[in-house]
Amino acid sequence: MTLYYSIAPEIFARFPGYCRGVVLAYEVTNRESPPELVELLRQAEAGLRENLSIETLTANPRINAWREAYRSFGAKPSEFRSSIEAMARRALRSEPLPAINALVDIGNVISLRHLVTVGGHAIDEVTHDIALRLATGQEIFVPFGSDQPESPLPGEVIFAEGNTVLTRRWTWRQANHTLTLLTTRVIEINIDGLPPVSPAEVEATCQEVAELVSRFCGGRINHEILSLQNPTIRLTAF
Repeated sequence: MTLYYSIAPEIFARFPGYCRGVVLAYEVTNRESPPELVELLRQAEAGLRENLSIETLTANPRINAWREAYRSFGAKPSEFRSSIEAMARRALRSEPLPAINALVDIGNVISLRHLVTVGGHAIDEVTHDIALRLATGQEIFVPFGSDQPESPLPGEVIFAEGNTVLTRRWTWRQANHTLTLLTTRVIEINIDGLPPVSPAEVEATCQEVAELVSRFCGGRINHEILSLQNPTIRLTAF
């Protein structure tokens, strides 16, 4: 069975210039992060603190772009923070991010290095096409750490497998479904290029992610860029 990953036209209509890098890794060996990877995470946190503060964070164009995007679909950014803003705030408060596992920690390293949103989804058990699209309000979302289902608001940006929501509010909160675990063997890792992040930077960041995944988890790795000109890719192993 061939599965596809797409971005709906209305996303590009509402957010001109947006693109999403997708790193696809097959036959990976996920594991607890070795000291070398944890040190990369600590270096990324320290690097962020050298360049930003809590007081200047929301004025940063990369953070402000997400706040404006959230406002556009009715989510107050002071109540619902993008994953990169939430992570940056923690780092700026000198609260070390926990080492979770190698694949998750690689994403966090890259997020903090480049102040971009990076999100991974285990796709070992995915059986339907996945898409970044606007919600109808009929989809089901079971948040990480909960067993209580909820539904997104109509018009909210969601990442979904069929009618199962994988991430609400674009980059806000992930579901239990497709969490990256030590047993994960197939993963797709998203790198969001919301302007002012450029397609060229997304391409370079994909290569950086791929290098780290290969270094710490092995596997067969490829990447593609989803854009207005290329809105759909195949998830089938290459």
